[in-house]
Amino acid sequence: MSTPHNKAEKGQIAKTVLMPGDPLRAKFIAETFLENPVLFNDVRGMLGYTGTYQGRPISVMGSGMGMPSIGIYSYELFSQYGVENIIRIGSAGSYTENAKIYDVVLATAAYSESSYAKTQNGCTDDTLLPSQELCDALRASAEKLNIPMVEGTVHSSDVFYRNDDRKNPTYWEILRDEKGCVAVEMESFALFHNAKVLGKRAACLLTISDSFVCSDEITAEERQTSFTNMMKIALGMEI
Repeated sequence: MSTPHNKAEKGQIAKTVLMPGDPLRAKFIAETFLENPVLFNDVRGMLGYTGTYQGRPISVMGSGMGMPSIGIYSYELFSQYGVENIIRIGSAGSYTENAKIYDVVLATAAYSESSYAKTQNGCTDDTLLPSQELCDALRASAEKLNIPMVEGTVHSSDVFYRNDDRKNPTYWEILRDEKGCVAVEMESFALFHNAKVLGKRAACLLTISDSFVCSDEITAEERQTSFTNMMKIALGMEI
Protein backbone atom coordinates (compact mmCIF):
# COMPACT_ATOMS: atom_id res chain seq x y z
CA MET A 1 0.00 0.00 0.00
CA SER A 2 3.02 2.27 -0.12
CA THR A 3 3.08 5.59 -2.01
CA PRO A 4 6.03 7.31 -3.72
CA HIS A 5 6.58 9.21 -0.45
CA ASN A 6 5.61 6.73 2.26
CA LYS A 7 6.53 3.05 2.50
CA ALA A 8 4.10 2.23 5.33
CA GLU A 9 1.75 -0.69 4.86
CA LYS A 10 -1.94 -0.79 5.75
CA GLY A 11 -2.50 -0.76 9.50
CA GLN A 12 0.90 0.65 10.42
CA ILE A 13 -0.34 4.23 10.94
CA ALA A 14 -2.72 5.23 13.72
CA LYS A 15 -5.96 7.16 13.18
CA THR A 16 -4.38 10.21 14.85
CA VAL A 17 -1.06 11.62 13.60
CA LEU A 18 1.04 14.41 15.07
CA MET A 19 3.01 16.24 12.37
CA PRO A 20 6.02 18.38 13.24
CA GLY A 21 7.81 19.94 10.30
CA ASP A 22 11.19 18.49 11.25
CA PRO A 23 11.50 14.70 10.88
CA LEU A 24 14.13 14.70 13.65
CA ARG A 25 11.54 16.27 15.93
CA ALA A 26 9.24 13.37 15.01
CA LYS A 27 12.01 10.97 16.03
CA PHE A 28 12.53 12.83 19.30
CA ILE A 29 8.81 12.77 20.14
CA ALA A 30 8.50 9.07 19.33
CA GLU A 31 11.55 8.06 21.36
CA THR A 32 10.75 10.38 24.28
CA PHE A 33 7.00 10.09 24.69
CA LEU A 34 5.71 6.96 22.93
CA GLU A 35 5.82 3.40 24.20
CA ASN A 36 7.28 0.83 21.79
CA PRO A 37 7.63 3.22 18.81
CA VAL A 38 8.06 1.48 15.46
CA LEU A 39 9.49 3.24 12.39
CA PHE A 40 7.05 2.99 9.47
CA ASN A 41 8.66 5.42 7.05
CA ASP A 42 12.06 6.84 6.18
CA VAL A 43 11.57 7.59 2.47
CA ARG A 44 13.40 10.86 1.64
CA GLY A 45 14.38 11.00 5.31
CA MET A 46 10.80 11.86 6.32
CA LEU A 47 10.62 9.79 9.49
CA GLY A 48 7.33 8.38 10.76
CA TYR A 49 6.67 6.27 13.86
CA THR A 50 3.70 4.56 15.50
CA GLY A 51 3.53 3.73 19.19
CA THR A 52 1.19 4.16 22.12
CA TYR A 53 0.67 6.97 24.61
CA GLN A 54 -1.20 6.10 27.80
CA GLY A 55 -2.49 3.02 26.05
CA ARG A 56 -3.76 4.83 22.93
CA PRO A 57 -2.18 4.24 19.51
CA ILE A 58 -0.70 7.36 17.99
CA SER A 59 1.63 8.15 15.11
CA VAL A 60 4.07 10.97 14.59
CA MET A 61 5.55 11.91 11.21
CA GLY A 62 7.47 14.84 9.79
CA SER A 63 5.76 17.04 7.23
CA GLY A 64 8.72 18.93 5.81
CA MET A 65 8.71 22.70 5.32
CA GLY A 66 6.01 24.58 3.46
CA MET A 67 2.58 23.89 2.06
CA PRO A 68 3.58 21.74 -0.93
CA SER A 69 5.37 19.32 1.42
CA ILE A 70 2.71 19.00 4.13
CA GLY A 71 0.17 18.99 1.31
CA ILE A 72 1.61 15.77 -0.09
CA TYR A 73 2.11 13.94 3.20
CA SER A 74 -1.18 14.91 4.82
CA TYR A 75 -3.19 14.16 1.67
CA GLU A 76 -1.71 10.66 1.48
CA LEU A 77 -2.25 10.01 5.19
CA PHE A 78 -5.89 11.06 4.92
CA SER A 79 -6.70 9.42 1.59
CA GLN A 80 -4.46 6.34 1.49
CA TYR A 81 -3.86 5.35 5.11
CA GLY A 82 -7.21 5.95 6.79
CA VAL A 83 -5.94 8.69 9.09
CA GLU A 84 -8.79 10.69 10.62
CA ASN A 85 -6.98 13.36 12.64
CA ILE A 86 -3.78 15.29 11.95
CA ILE A 87 -2.44 17.81 14.45
CA ARG A 88 0.38 19.95 13.16
CA ILE A 89 2.84 20.75 15.95
CA GLY A 90 5.39 23.31 14.87
CA SER A 91 7.24 26.54 15.47
CA ALA A 92 6.05 30.05 14.67
CA GLY A 93 7.15 33.66 14.68
CA SER A 94 5.09 36.01 16.82
CA TYR A 95 3.40 39.10 15.39
CA THR A 96 2.24 40.36 18.81
CA GLU A 97 3.49 40.99 22.31
CA ASN A 98 0.67 38.73 23.51
CA ALA A 99 2.49 35.68 22.08
CA LYS A 100 5.90 35.40 23.71
CA ILE A 101 8.84 33.03 23.17
CA TYR A 102 7.86 29.47 24.20
CA ASP A 103 4.14 30.33 24.39
CA VAL A 104 1.81 27.72 22.89
CA VAL A 105 -0.56 28.98 20.18
CA LEU A 106 -3.74 27.20 19.10
CA ALA A 107 -4.60 28.21 15.53
CA THR A 108 -8.29 29.08 15.29
CA ALA A 109 -7.90 29.90 11.57
CA ALA A 110 -5.18 30.06 8.93
CA TYR A 111 -4.89 33.04 6.60
CA SER A 112 -2.70 32.80 3.50
CA GLU A 113 -1.86 34.53 0.22
CA SER A 114 -0.94 31.06 -1.11
CA SER A 115 -2.48 29.61 -4.27
CA TYR A 116 -2.41 26.10 -2.75
CA ALA A 117 -6.18 25.74 -2.25
CA LYS A 118 -7.05 27.38 -5.58
CA THR A 119 -4.63 25.15 -7.46
CA GLN A 120 -5.74 22.01 -5.59
CA ASN A 121 -9.46 22.29 -6.26
CA GLY A 122 -10.40 25.86 -7.20
CA CYS A 123 -11.05 27.07 -3.64
CA THR A 124 -10.55 30.84 -3.50
CA ASP A 125 -10.90 31.26 0.28
CA ASP A 126 -7.95 33.04 1.86
CA THR A 127 -8.84 31.87 5.38
CA LEU A 128 -9.49 28.26 6.37
CA LEU A 129 -10.61 26.75 9.65
CA PRO A 130 -9.43 23.77 11.66
CA SER A 131 -11.71 21.11 13.12
CA GLN A 132 -13.61 22.59 16.04
CA GLU A 133 -13.84 19.12 17.59
CA LEU A 134 -10.06 18.77 17.60
CA CYS A 135 -9.59 22.32 18.88
CA ASP A 136 -11.99 21.64 21.74
CA ALA A 137 -10.12 18.42 22.57
CA LEU A 138 -6.82 20.34 22.60
CA ARG A 139 -8.34 23.00 24.87
CA ALA A 140 -9.51 20.29 27.26
CA SER A 141 -6.06 18.70 27.26
CA ALA A 142 -4.36 22.04 27.94
CA GLU A 143 -6.79 22.81 30.77
CA LYS A 144 -6.21 19.39 32.34
CA LEU A 145 -2.44 19.96 32.17
CA ASN A 146 -2.79 23.56 33.38
CA ILE A 147 -0.87 24.85 30.35
CA PRO A 148 -2.03 28.24 29.02
CA MET A 149 -2.52 28.75 25.28
CA VAL A 150 -2.79 31.83 23.08
CA GLU A 151 -5.55 31.47 20.50
CA GLY A 152 -5.88 33.25 17.19
CA THR A 153 -5.51 33.32 13.41
CA VAL A 154 -2.10 32.34 12.08
CA HIS A 155 -0.48 33.52 8.86
CA SER A 156 0.57 30.60 6.63
CA SER A 157 3.26 32.03 4.41
CA ASP A 158 4.89 30.59 1.29
CA VAL A 159 7.97 32.74 1.88
CA PHE A 160 10.45 32.57 4.76
CA TYR A 161 12.95 35.17 3.51
CA ARG A 162 10.74 38.03 2.42
CA ASN A 163 11.86 41.23 0.70
CA ASP A 164 9.12 43.81 1.08
CA ASP A 165 9.11 47.54 0.34
CA ARG A 166 6.25 48.22 2.75
CA LYS A 167 8.16 49.69 5.68
CA ASN A 168 5.57 51.83 7.48
CA PRO A 169 3.63 49.81 8.39
CA THR A 170 5.45 46.56 7.62
CA TYR A 171 3.67 43.62 5.95
CA TRP A 172 3.40 41.72 9.22
CA GLU A 173 1.86 44.69 11.00
CA ILE A 174 -0.72 44.87 8.21
CA LEU A 175 -1.49 41.16 8.62
CA ARG A 176 -1.71 41.54 12.38
CA ASP A 177 -3.93 44.61 12.28
CA GLU A 178 -6.13 43.81 9.25
CA LYS A 179 -6.30 40.00 9.39
CA GLY A 180 -5.86 39.45 13.12
CA CYS A 181 -2.82 37.21 12.68
CA VAL A 182 -0.98 36.52 15.93
CA ALA A 183 1.91 34.51 14.42
CA VAL A 184 3.38 33.20 11.19
CA GLU A 185 4.16 29.64 10.09
CA MET A 186 4.19 27.85 6.74
CA GLU A 187 1.94 24.79 6.70
CA SER A 188 -1.46 24.90 8.41
CA PHE A 189 -3.45 26.48 5.53
CA ALA A 190 -2.69 23.50 3.28
CA LEU A 191 -3.37 21.00 6.07
CA PHE A 192 -6.75 22.57 6.87
CA HIS A 193 -7.64 22.60 3.16
CA ASN A 194 -6.81 18.92 2.69
CA ALA A 195 -8.88 17.99 5.73
CA LYS A 196 -11.82 19.99 4.37
CA VAL A 197 -11.56 18.44 0.91
CA LEU A 198 -11.34 14.89 2.24
CA GLY A 199 -13.83 15.13 5.09
CA LYS A 200 -11.19 14.65 7.78
CA ARG A 201 -10.09 16.64 10.85
CA ALA A 202 -7.04 18.84 11.32
CA ALA A 203 -5.71 21.24 13.92
CA CYS A 204 -2.53 23.17 14.60
CA LEU A 205 -0.55 23.81 17.76
CA LEU A 206 2.50 26.07 17.58
CA THR A 207 5.28 27.12 19.91
CA ILE A 208 6.62 30.64 19.49
CA SER A 209 10.30 30.27 18.56
CA ASP A 210 11.06 33.84 17.48
CA SER A 211 9.33 37.19 17.37
CA PHE A 212 8.84 40.16 15.08
CA VAL A 213 8.21 42.42 18.08
CA CYS A 214 11.23 41.52 20.24
CA SER A 215 14.76 40.19 19.71
CA ASP A 216 14.44 36.88 21.59
CA GLU A 217 14.84 33.63 19.68
CA ILE A 218 15.79 30.00 20.30
CA THR A 219 18.37 27.71 18.72
CA ALA A 220 17.79 24.93 16.20
CA GLU A 221 18.49 22.33 18.90
CA GLU A 222 15.97 23.97 21.23
CA ARG A 223 13.40 23.94 18.43
CA GLN A 224 13.88 20.19 18.12
CA THR A 225 13.83 19.21 21.76
CA SER A 226 12.23 21.79 24.02
CA PHE A 227 8.64 22.28 22.80
CA THR A 228 7.47 20.05 25.63
CA ASN A 229 4.22 21.82 26.53
CA MET A 230 2.93 21.72 22.96
CA MET A 231 3.78 18.01 22.69
CA LYS A 232 2.09 17.19 26.00
CA ILE A 233 -1.10 18.99 24.97
CA ALA A 234 -1.26 17.18 21.63
CA LEU A 235 -0.46 13.79 23.14
CA GLY A 236 -2.96 14.27 25.95
CA MET A 237 -5.83 15.06 23.59
CA GLU A 238 -8.70 12.57 23.86
CA ILE A 239 -10.69 12.17 20.66
